[in-house]
Amino acid sequence: MRSRSPSRSRSTLPRRAGVSLPVLACAALAFSPGPAAAQDTPALTVDGPAVVLTGVPFTLTLHTEDGENARYRVTSASGRELAAGPLPLRSETTVNGLRAERGDLPLTVEVASDQGTASETVDPPRFPGWISLLPPIIAIALALIFRHVVVSLFFGIWLGGFFIAGLNPVAGLWRTVDTFIVPSLADPDNASILMFSALLSAMVGVISRSGGTRGIVEAVRPLATTPRRAQLATFFAGVGIFFDDYANTLIVGNTFRPITDKLKVSREKLAYLVDSTAAPVVTIAFVSTWVGFEISLIRDGLRIAAEQTADPALAGALASASPFTVFLSSIPYLFYPILALFMVAAVIVTQRDFGPMHGAEMRARTGGGVFRPGSQLMVNSDETGLDAPEGAPLRWYNAAIPVLTVVIVVLLGLYFNGASEVGRGASLWDTFGAADPFKAILWGSLAGCLVAIGLATTQRILSLSEALEGWLAGIRAMTMGFVILTLAWSLGEVTSQLATAQYLTQILEGNLAPELVPVLTFVTAAIVSFCTGTSWATMTILLPLVVPLIVALGGATGFETGDGGALLVSSISSVLAGSIFGDHCSPISDTTVLSSMASACDHMDHVRTQLPYALVVAVAAMLFGHVGTSYGLSPWIAHVLGIGVVVVVLRFVGRPVPAGT
Repeated sequence: MRSRSPSRSRSTLPRRAGVSLPVLACAALAFSPGPAAAQDTPALTVDGPAVVLTGVPFTLTLHTEDGENARYRVTSASGRELAAGPLPLRSETTVNGLRAERGDLPLTVEVASDQGTASETVDPPRFPGWISLLPPIIAIALALIFRHVVVSLFFGIWLGGFFIAGLNPVAGLWRTVDTFIVPSLADPDNASILMFSALLSAMVGVISRSGGTRGIVEAVRPLATTPRRAQLATFFAGVGIFFDDYANTLIVGNTFRPITDKLKVSREKLAYLVDSTAAPVVTIAFVSTWVGFEISLIRDGLRIAAEQTADPALAGALASASPFTVFLSSIPYLFYPILALFMVAAVIVTQRDFGPMHGAEMRARTGGGVFRPGSQLMVNSDETGLDAPEGAPLRWYNAAIPVLTVVIVVLLGLYFNGASEVGRGASLWDTFGAADPFKAILWGSLAGCLVAIGLATTQRILSLSEALEGWLAGIRAMTMGFVILTLAWSLGEVTSQLATAQYLTQILEGNLAPELVPVLTFVTAAIVSFCTGTSWATMTILLPLVVPLIVALGGATGFETGDGGALLVSSISSVLAGSIFGDHCSPISDTTVLSSMASACDHMDHVRTQLPYALVVAVAAMLFGHVGTSYGLSPWIAHVLGIGVVVVVLRFVGRPVPAGT
């Protein structure tokens, strides 16, 4: 439910805008007295935005290679100066906070130095801000209505290309491929996720081909004798793999799918269990791949607030505060993730469901199939080449050992990779936070593949060629998932280039009472995360804004003496929780897609059945958590009241599901 880091937030390199330098050079030569004058003009290139939204801030990046005592100046078409300042020699300078109103484009960027003057024109398409919402909203709406997720996502991407190409439909089609889809595939983090998914699916293919999958089903049969027990086992596995949400999703879904299928638990319910225990548990775990990222954002927010506040004592307290301590203080205020975990447990224990999930469970229990007829499954679980050969021994450890290998190698990889960055004497959470999770999950999935192949061949269950056939069959089974995941990333790139998040943040800002900041922050984060499909990018954008805002509104009063700051901590947790909620509901979120992949579920069926549960939890979290605690309610009482809402909804709205046969 995230884009992994500032680089993981799918942000793109700025696009080149304006007149090329060779044209300027030729013009200078034409009017110069001699050849030597060609070197008197300082070199200048400008990277600008793909589009400009009216009234929404954007950034220009100026690159110079020559010039002494240089200064830059940005002017509008009417001659109005938008920005000016010194330009260091041979450097890159970022000009932030520019706004273009009607009639301002094109912009002229001018650099003057002792060597002369150079200028470049920046003239990207300009649109009203609401245009940036259309690609994700239309794509999501089409997917929900027609359930053709590939076509819907592709249309949303094309619509973004249409705007960026200046309303040229054909050029927009080319931008769909060269500007969005190919760069999304080329992104190292995205490529790592695809490779991890492919290797893990390949490992599952070998395990299935060697009889390990059926072996683990037979081994668990005496314990997981009912749908409830199968779901409880899935839940505890999801809570137990707390160190990374991607690893959690793919390992738990692929491991328990044969068991839940056997006991007639719908694929939609499995996808819900997988999705709702991944990011929520990783968010609140002390040691996970999220902790370092969240702490770094909290540190930046505290630093900015310290620089902006006029109270010297408060500024000193904010500057010296431990970001990790603040993170620990925010955990009781993470109402959505905590209540989401309780909701999963309550649904399992009571065996009551509501909304589309109840229909899915009734279908599965009464013999209608674990997935809806006509579903577009994210994984072809009937892929030929995954059946064990006739007479193969069904040994559970041929599945358990490779899966355990993945978990152990990922944990060790996180530790040693992080230790190489911060040193062996650092705390465990600092070590995990500094680790590169992509390297660790790749190591783990590759190790799992090798162990699965080794077990199958050394026991003479499969020949090496048969094991490799199963390995390839596992990858082929994930083809649809890979396509949808790539399109989801590409649509996220569209929202990045169209500045969707910045527009939403701006329209949701305003003069607020400090007590309302936590709940409005939660709503803002949820909307941004839902429309962009990334929780991490949402956190990256909002935390540096929200922390100084709540401090400026007086929400950190008493923080310097230890007698206050509850609103500050609550606002920080609201960003984290709201980002997870929006991402949890979004069809274009990578981990929502991965949950459908791991569960071999129709993606939009997963989104539709999970959404009512997420909304119930979010309403309880906002009402008692973010609003109640802002007006003095204890967070622990807020959790009790939130749990009460979940219980009441399940009791009076939920309907029992038969035990099945």
